[in-house]
Amino acid sequence: MPGPVQSIERAAAILRLLAASSGRLGVGEIASSLGLARGTAHGILRTLERVGFVEQDGGTGKYQLGAALLHLGTSYLDVNELRSRAINWADALASRSGEAVRIGTLLEGKVLVVHHVFRPDDTLQAMDVGSLLPLHATALGKALLAHDANAAASIRDTALESYCRRTITDPRDLARAATRVRENGWAAEIEELSIGDAGIAAPIRGYGGLVVGAIGISGAVERVCDTRRVPEPRLVAFVRDAARAVSRDLGGSRW
Repeated sequence: MPGPVQSIERAAAILRLLAASSGRLGVGEIASSLGLARGTAHGILRTLERVGFVEQDGGTGKYQLGAALLHLGTSYLDVNELRSRAINWADALASRSGEAVRIGTLLEGKVLVVHHVFRPDDTLQAMDVGSLLPLHATALGKALLAHDANAAASIRDTALESYCRRTITDPRDLARAATRVRENGWAAEIEELSIGDAGIAAPIRGYGGLVVGAIGISGAVERVCDTRRVPEPRLVAFVRDAARAVSRDLGGSRW
């Protein structure tokens, strides 16, 4: 029987290393972490980049996981396009709001985080790209549920897990929440996934108005909401403006 292919083992190790990292890694960092020659690591990275499994930052030359790796097994809007159209707007939203920004799309009844911009401060934060979040307990998920029939259908016959006291677990309550999202044009979650955190999100539309994803912010309740625990109107406006801008870039000109 043939033995293991060393280059594939090394490529897999590089992907695992990048997945575990909180930021981008340079060739030297990857080579030293895995005990590889710099030239060997660089050659593997270039190959992984050609197939879309890693991406190189043009400014720093460092690498991160690529959208093609996140998109394996799906036939949804090309994640590369969604990310590339949204990156600049996501950075601007993080800067304006002072909060972390995530972009998500539907994957097998969950929200797949395809892009994540850290909150612009010096606090320790973990990269969420590739994470799967619940549709019913996140602002990103509710924005998708309200506008995407496939998203709603994917959880229609499933029990809704409770993460906190405020998590919506009754399908009728969730349907009413989705109606409010459609009426308002944005979604919110306040301590529904984790205690002390809140989020605001709005749908991203492509050609023909089809909802292809959502963009949103998340942070501490006291920063995202006012004293009545209502999302700050200025933050809602920032999120909606960003969603409209990405939608226009994707061909959803009406939004």
